[in-house]
Amino acid sequence: CLSRFLQTEKFSKTDLTAVHVDINIPVPEPPFINHEADLPAAKKRRLETLENEITGTKVLVLPTGSVTTNNHIVSIVDIVKPKIWQLVDDTNILKMWIQFLIPRIEDGNNFGVSIQEDALTEIRAVEGEAAAFFDQISRYFLTRGKIIAKVAKYPHVDDFRRTVQELDEKQYVSLRLVLCELKNHYATLHDL
Repeated sequence: CLSRFLQTEKFSKTDLTAVHVDINIPVPEPPFINHEADLPAAKKRRLETLENEITGTKVLVLPTGSVTTNNHIVSIVDIVKPKIWQLVDDTNILKMWIQFLIPRIEDGNNFGVSIQEDALTEIRAVEGEAAAFFDQISRYFLTRGKIIAKVAKYPHVDDFRRTVQELDEKQYVSLRLVLCELKNHYATLHDL
C-alpha cells in the first residue's frame, strides 16, 4: 500500500519547483523623501522625530488577503499523517501483545524472554520515530509561519522569500522520506 503511494505523481516529483507557491506578499514601492530641507526648522524637527520611530516596513493589512499555506505540502501531510498514526497504533498493539506473552518469572519458562525483550526494544524504537514524525510536521508549519512573518515585515529582502521556497522543497523531500521510513518500519516489524 505504501509502495503504491510512493509511485504516484504526488510523491515522485523530480522537479522540486513544482511545490513552490506564491506567498502573496507584494514588494511595496520605496518611500519618497519630500524635500524636508525646504521646511522651516520647527516643522523639520517634528517630522524627524516621527521618522525615527519607524523601523522596518509596517504591515497592518496585506493588500491581497492572507498568506495561504502550501497546498501541495498540505495535501501530502493529509495523506501521510493518518499513515503515521496507524503505525503508532500498530506498534502500541504489538507492544502490548508481546508484553502479555512474556512469561512470569515464577513459571520457570524463561527461554524466549530475551528474544521478546529485544523485539519490544525494536518496537519501542519504531514507535518513538513515528511519534517524532508528527513533531516534524508541526515544526514545519511553525517555521514557515515565522519566515512568512519576516517576509511581511521585510518584503524587500529576497532571501526571506527564497527561504520559504527552500523550506517547502525540504518538507516535500522529508515527507517522501517519512513515507519510505514508514514502509521500512512495517517491513522491520514484519520480520521480527
